[in-house]
Amino acid sequence: MKNKIETPKIPLELEDLSLTLEAWESKEEIKHGRFSNMSIENQSASRVSFDKVVFENVIFSQSSLPEVELTDVIFDKCDLSNMDFNGSFLHRTEFRNCKLLGTNFSNSRLQNVSFQGCVADLSLFRFSKFKQVKYTECSLVSGDFFQATAQKLEFSECNIDQALLSGVKLKGVDLSDCSFERLHVDIEDLEGCIISDAQAASFVGLLGLIVK
Repeated sequence: MKNKIETPKIPLELEDLSLTLEAWESKEEIKHGRFSNMSIENQSASRVSFDKVVFENVIFSQSSLPEVELTDVIFDKCDLSNMDFNGSFLHRTEFRNCKLLGTNFSNSRLQNVSFQGCVADLSLFRFSKFKQVKYTECSLVSGDFFQATAQKLEFSECNIDQALLSGVKLKGVDLSDCSFERLHVDIEDLEGCIISDAQAASFVGLLGLIVK
C-alpha cells in the first residue's frame, strides 16, 4: 500500500516577500508569503519558522538554515545545494524539481514530506527520523541515510546507486522500481524489504553467495 502523504496547506493568495536571511534571523516566524526569482548568498539564520510559505526559483548559495521549522512549505525549482538544514523539523513540505546536491538534512525530523524530480546526489539524511516521506523520480546517488529511522518511507523510480542505508530498517520499504548497482546496507536491516527479481542478485552478493 502506498503512503498517504499530507500535502502543504497553502492559501490561494500569498504576499510577495523579499526578506533576506539576515532579516529572517530577527523574526520568530515568517507566514503566508511567497519568495520568487531571487538569489540568497553567503547568509545564515538558525531556528527560523516558516508557515505556509512558497519558494519559487530561489537560489541559495553558501547559505544555511540549521534547526529551521518548515510547516506547509513548497520549494519549487529551487537550488538548495550544500544548504545546511541540520537538526530541522519539516512537516507537510514539498520539494519539486529542486537541486539538493550535498544538502544536509542530518538529525532532522521529516513528516509528510515529498521530494519530486529532485537531484539530491550526496545529500545527507543521517540520524534523521522519517514518517510519511516519499521520494519520486529523484536522483539520490551516494545519498547518506546512515542510522535513519524510517516509518512509512517510500522510494518510487529513484536512482539510489551507492546510497548508504546502513542502520536503516527497511521492512516494508519498496525498492523494486529503483535503479542501483550497489547499496551500502547491513544484511540484518533487509528483512521485509521489497525488491525485484532483477535486483535479487545484488542482494545475494551481500550474503557472500555467488549466483551462476
